[in-house]
Amino acid sequence: MLVFSTSDKGGTGRSVTSSNIAYRLSLRGQNIAYLDFDFGSPTSGALFDINRVDRGTPDKDGLHNYLTSVNSTVTAHNVRTETNREELRAPRHPYRLVLFPGDRGGGEFTSVDDKLVKRCVELLVTCEQEYDVTFIDLSAGRSAALEIVLSAMSMPQLGEVVARWLVFHRWTRQHILAANGLVHGPNGLLETGGRCGHDTGRLLEAVRYIRTAVPSMKESPGPGRGPQWAWLRRQNEALETLAKTNRLGFSVMLGKTPMEPVLQWREQVILDADVAAKIANQETVTAFTELATGLTDDATWERVY
Repeated sequence: MLVFSTSDKGGTGRSVTSSNIAYRLSLRGQNIAYLDFDFGSPTSGALFDINRVDRGTPDKDGLHNYLTSVNSTVTAHNVRTETNREELRAPRHPYRLVLFPGDRGGGEFTSVDDKLVKRCVELLVTCEQEYDVTFIDLSAGRSAALEIVLSAMSMPQLGEVVARWLVFHRWTRQHILAANGLVHGPNGLLETGGRCGHDTGRLLEAVRYIRTAVPSMKESPGPGRGPQWAWLRRQNEALETLAKTNRLGFSVMLGKTPMEPVLQWREQVILDADVAAKIANQETVTAFTELATGLTDDATWERVY
């Protein structure tokens, strides 16, 4: 399975949520790969606390140089053995998770050609053969990375591969509108996919949305907060209506993540040990676990209208 993580805007929690879903799947015994296709800002190494590649690899053996044919191979980094975070290095349950980082200073691609797409096809075919689930973390917006993978996925070598698209957005008016535009708007996912030869109906069926950092509406307001709480509830109802109007309603939502103080301060993988130590909230781990389950459950991807 190939999982493409995308968002129209930065700051959606796309990368940190994707990395946590990947980690949760790896704990179930699945062999997971994580590809950093955010070429202009390849910082996935920091999420897994692999300090040497926290801003991309300095050794010119990353994804950017592979796709441009500077190197014939790309180096995979075993998260469990290379992380600098002790708790992640020695978990209670062994896991199999590898990171393919970008190149430090590689930069975004300014154009997409057949040679670039061919290299991407070769990479994705290899990942599909060697890993149970491969995450491809794309640059935000209508990027070259989006066009590269859409072009690659239209090739016959990948025609039968299960591909799923996760579109991340925060729970705000601006982000809801942006997420709709990324999928349905000009030069968005569907229009670009159509130009690349995809059946846009099938492509749309492979899209689900993840709401991130959603405030809880279950808590009781504190003293003197009644008017503010009433206003927040009205805004939440308005956002639900806006999401439905913009085709981001519950039937196409994979799930959501709560506000998590740890992730406000430090983007990282949330471990069960963090919850046990009262550092992170159980609700956050539960959300990541449910997202991992939904991602791999075929029934979740049956379109309901």
